[in-house]
Amino acid sequence: MNTAVAPATAAAAAVPKAAFDWLPLALVPLLALLALPLVGSPSTWLTLTVAGLAMGMIVFVTASGLTLVFGLMDVLNFGHGVFIAFGAYVATTVFAGMADWTSVDSLVRNLGAVFAAMIAAMVLAGAIGWAFERVMVRPVYGQHLKQILITMGGMIIGEELIKVIWGPEQRPLALPEALRGSLLIGDAAIGKYRVLAVAIGAVVLVAMLWALNRTKIGLLVRAGVQDREMVEALGYRIRRLFVGVFVVGSALAGLGGVMWGLFQQNVIPQLGAQVNVLIFIVIIIGGLGSTLGCFVGALLVGLLVNYTGFVAPVFTAFASIALMVAVLLWRPQGLYPVANR
Repeated sequence: MNTAVAPATAAAAAVPKAAFDWLPLALVPLLALLALPLVGSPSTWLTLTVAGLAMGMIVFVTASGLTLVFGLMDVLNFGHGVFIAFGAYVATTVFAGMADWTSVDSLVRNLGAVFAAMIAAMVLAGAIGWAFERVMVRPVYGQHLKQILITMGGMIIGEELIKVIWGPEQRPLALPEALRGSLLIGDAAIGKYRVLAVAIGAVVLVAMLWALNRTKIGLLVRAGVQDREMVEALGYRIRRLFVGVFVVGSALAGLGGVMWGLFQQNVIPQLGAQVNVLIFIVIIIGGLGSTLGCFVGALLVGLLVNYTGFVAPVFTAFASIALMVAVLLWRPQGLYPVANR
């Protein structure tokens, strides 16, 4: 056995590893630098940049679950928005029950309420995702057109359920007292919540990359995508792993829903459908199924939308679409295309 393994190991070692492509990642600081002379004021530029990074991180967390599910399960889930909306509405309920924690000017208590809302949203969204996979997605594995149709139907049903439970009207989701306002860095005003959003997004990115590339479960899931029969022959139940991936992706959408709701400070039943368009733009820019690509694409969209909104507000609605077109003309498969797709 050792003589068989040794040549294979030696051959693998002899194959040079592909160099990491830094160019797409470099687009983020490049965009920020190009925007500086257009904005003019360094303090305004810093405010817009942090706001753009925060928006990008929120979009990344919201979209990361969808790109994870597509990248590892090859499932186009157009109903992803319903998990986002449920997460945001759960946050309104948690905040209402913890009003004494959110209304006091205490960072510890305010963060406790925010994290409680995030955990509750992730648990509920994960549970809904489990049911969604069993009832709607499982019968249409490998059939993309049917996946699109049935998951869109699932999102419509989810919106109606939200109206039944919470009502059809807009509900406020105000920031806790200590997270309101801004931190002053010179003449630049940096929103406190935006700093928190950047930190949470960074934690999610690191956790996802570590789980996918450094853990046994990540290895098994990636191996199951490439050769499901072989993984099952080794005694692993790949279907359970895939269900777990779908649940985690749904839970991340719930987390993103809380962050997006706090960003807008209100929620509506159609929240998921509104965010869905932006999410698909981001994952197309990044490369379908690519976690790192989703991250870079979200940051580029967040920065570009904020800069455009200040420099040329009339073009704000088209900024993200123009970015997607430009990226696809340059790299038709996205910034970080997933191999073998």
